[in-house]
Amino acid sequence: MSFIKTEFPGLLIFEPKVFNDSRGYFYESYNENTCKAEGIDIKFVQDNQASSEYGVIRGLHYQLNPYAQTKFIRVLSGKILDVVVDLRKGSPSFGKVFSQELSAENHLQLLVPKGFAHGYSVLSKSAEVFYKCDEFYNKENEAGLAYNDSSLNIDWQIEAGKEIISGKDLFQPTFENCKNNFRF
Repeated sequence: MSFIKTEFPGLLIFEPKVFNDSRGYFYESYNENTCKAEGIDIKFVQDNQASSEYGVIRGLHYQLNPYAQTKFIRVLSGKILDVVVDLRKGSPSFGKVFSQELSAENHLQLLVPKGFAHGYSVLSKSAEVFYKCDEFYNKENEAGLAYNDSSLNIDWQIEAGKEIISGKDLFQPTFENCKNNFRF
């Protein structure tokens, strides 16, 4: 089990040690003691799971303080492009976009700290995504960014015209106009 640092403070890629044999594979997707040994001491309180088809773009979502969430994301089946935007004013990566392909095959996971907008696009025929959160969902404090904000210039890797976007996500504000109470 290893955590790979990114250029975004606190944003980590988790690469588990996978044991393969003739029966299939085994790996620990989460181990509290291993996380603590890496300086990650988070109490997760909610698990979420979503199933989507090719072209679905979910996001970019976040919750404002004091209900902001740390998320630990993995893919159970299929392949996604996981995308985050750093909203923490004062961060060296403020306003920058990070993306990482996560799949059932590569077993990579993304640990997204509080203060990031999060979303993903489904690159395979379908995908099941699972993530742990350290705060409960709070509707009154949910917020989002426009998935197609030209200032962010995100390549969701979905063929033009094949995007599937929820009604809510079609009308999110731009980065410049979003709600933001995060400090680095």
